[in-house]
Amino acid sequence: VAKDLALQLPALGERGARVSDKGTTQYFALHGKTGHLVVAERIDREQLCRLVEKCVLRCEVIVEGEM
Repeated sequence: VAKDLALQLPALGERGARVSDKGTTQYFALHGKTGHLVVAERIDREQLCRLVEKCVLRCEVIVEGEM
């Protein structure tokens, strides 16, 4: 994420970078030392998308300030 946004790693923390999921469980997070988007919680496809062939989890990366 840091590389995609052309930010240095310290800038992620300084600008309040975070991942936001719509549900109550936060499945994704930003790794503080690498800037990578990582899986933060076990994802159970059978529980989330029981009868849906195409299962999609959406999240937003929020960075404060102008880009």
